[in-house]
Amino acid sequence: MSAAIVNLADFEAAAYTRLGDAAWAYLNGGAADEITLRDNRAAWAALRLWPRVLRPLQGASLGIELLGRRWPHPLLMAPMAYQCLAHADGEAAAALACASQGAGFVLSTQASQPLEDVAALVRDEPGRGPLWFQLYPQADRGLARALMQRAQAAGYDAIVLTVDAPLAGARDRERRAGFRLPAGLRAVNLPAAAPPAPAGPAGGAGADWRAAAPSWTDLETLLAASPLPLLIKGVLHPDDARQAAALGVAGIVVSNHGGRTLDTAVASAWALPRIADALQGAVPLLVDGGIQRGTDVLKALALGASAVLVGRPLLWALAAGGAPGVAQALRLLQDELLIALALCGCAHPAAATRALLA
Repeated sequence: MSAAIVNLADFEAAAYTRLGDAAWAYLNGGAADEITLRDNRAAWAALRLWPRVLRPLQGASLGIELLGRRWPHPLLMAPMAYQCLAHADGEAAAALACASQGAGFVLSTQASQPLEDVAALVRDEPGRGPLWFQLYPQADRGLARALMQRAQAAGYDAIVLTVDAPLAGARDRERRAGFRLPAGLRAVNLPAAAPPAPAGPAGGAGADWRAAAPSWTDLETLLAASPLPLLIKGVLHPDDARQAAALGVAGIVVSNHGGRTLDTAVASAWALPRIADALQGAVPLLVDGGIQRGTDVLKALALGASAVLVGRPLLWALAAGGAPGVAQALRLLQDELLIALALCGCAHPAAATRALLA
């Protein structure tokens, strides 16, 4: 990679030069006027750190405890569809890069490579982070159960059920660009006849989304059927978080789908502390949306998250440099997080509390 790349934002321009306008609109765009897309980033930037000095930092570490296991650090790559659109090596390259850096990897239902093939590359790596499979609710409930069983057999550690996208958002930038998937690229883990969720009027799939729209009853059914710990992703309201925790989810990802579904929805950084206050540690919280700096990660930890999911910046890195690009981006983010922790007087992520925020 170029020596000019010194932070995650630097990958954006490098990625744009390697992708056409239509692919860029799909991978990097948001819903409608993209207000939530911008707010996600702005909300982290607006928070101010209140550092401490002369604190004991011996034995400083980025390690965390999550879902009963010890992981190298609190960074995961968020589930993102069709990564072969960004780079020919796609999800395989991203997963290998994450494993090389001890980062978690969450494979999308709409992955462009088979879930078994991706898992086989990294599941036995001793230093890897979490390996999770993201599941969209399916109109065919039997298909959802079959995908969970495939994920377990392939070696994934958990299921992440996305609950905030019963239909696609109105993505104006994508529609103006006339984006269509290239020939030969599809969600290979779904039957060819199954419409890739999220569907809906904005995606041209008519009323199909109504049959797949998930309910609390569906969540209960999937929890009972899941062979793996099941987290839900896409929660912004404390009442929804309380109900999910009461049903027994293994964790909650505070998320607005990267600003790709409901524009003007609240930023993830705004919702996180409200959900943390509502749950009081009942279940682990993770967060995504706009995280681009180590200081963003520290702020998320201080607001109550156990770990964070990073989306677009790692997709930029994939487009710009394949697996080495993603590995470089994750290394930069780890370094920034360690610096931020140390300068705020924290020897490890669990030491971050709201007292660090002004």
